[in-house]
Amino acid sequence: MTDNDNPTPHELVDRLLELLDVKDHGGDRFEGRRKIGGVGRVFGGQVIGQALASAERTVADDRPVHSLHAYFLRGGNEDHEIDLKVERDLDGGSFSNRRVVASQLGKPILNMVASFHKREDGVYHAEPMPQVAGPDDLASEAELRLRHADQVPEKQRQQMLQPRPIELRPLELRHWMGGGPQPPLAHTWFRSVAALPDDPRIHRAVLAYASDMTLLGTSTLPHDISWAKGNMMGASLDHAIWFHDDFRADEWLLYACDSPWAGRARGFNRGRIYTSDGRLVASVAQEGLIRPIKSKTST
Repeated sequence: MTDNDNPTPHELVDRLLELLDVKDHGGDRFEGRRKIGGVGRVFGGQVIGQALASAERTVADDRPVHSLHAYFLRGGNEDHEIDLKVERDLDGGSFSNRRVVASQLGKPILNMVASFHKREDGVYHAEPMPQVAGPDDLASEAELRLRHADQVPEKQRQQMLQPRPIELRPLELRHWMGGGPQPPLAHTWFRSVAALPDDPRIHRAVLAYASDMTLLGTSTLPHDISWAKGNMMGASLDHAIWFHDDFRADEWLLYACDSPWAGRARGFNRGRIYTSDGRLVASVAQEGLIRPIKSKTST
C-alpha cells in the first residue's frame, strides 16, 4: 500500500469503484460515499455516477440505461455522504423509467431522470469519428499539469496536481498551458488508469463520472477565461447522457466536444464519445455557468 498522497493506479481505481458502489439501505434508498481526501465541493460527475448506480440497482439487468437527464441544484459538500432516493415511475413492456433525488443534510443537490430500454434490433447510422491523432503519442494531462503548474494561481495548484482515476490525453492546448483564445473545440482521449471489472454497469457509471471532465471548459475557450486562471466562476447546471452502444471505460475513448453557444453567463456544450475503432457509443450535452470575474493574483 502507498500513502494517500501517492496512490497507485490500482488504488485510484479501487477508490473510484468504492465511490460509485452505493450502499443499499432498503426501500429504494441508497447512500453515496464521500471521496477519500476530498476537500470542498463534490465533483459533479461523482453525483451523476452515484445517482445512475442507484437507479440501475432497481432495474432488471436486461434493460441497460439509454439516457439520463440531471439538474444540479446545489453544490455538494465533500464533508458529507450523499443520500439518494429512487422513484420507480415506470416498468413497461420495453422501457423502465426512474427518478433520483440526491440530497445532503436534507436538501436536494441533484435531480435526475433515467430511462432504460430492453435491447432491440433496428436500423443504424452514426456520425463518423473525427480524424485526430491516436492516444499513444500524446502526453497525459497529468504530465502536462505538472509541466505547467507554475502558470496556475497557487490556490488552484494543489487541486490541479491531485492524481486522478481517469487518465486524460488532450489533443489541443488547455487554458493553463498558455496561449490566447481558441475555437470552442476540444478532443480528449480518456480511460481509467487501471482495469475495471467486467460488469457493464460499472463501465457506464465510470463513463458518466468522466463525462463531466473537459466538457464545460469547451465553452470558455474563445474567451480566455477558466477556473485555472482564477478569472471565472463555473458550475454545471444540467447534464444529459445518451448511451448508444457497449464500451469499456478502461479502454481508450475519444471525447469530442464543441460549444455552439455561450451568453448571459452560461455556456452550452456537446460531446460525442467514440471507441478507438470509431464506434459512437455515447453523446453528452451540458449547460453551465461561466461567469467572468476579476483575475485573482497568485500569492
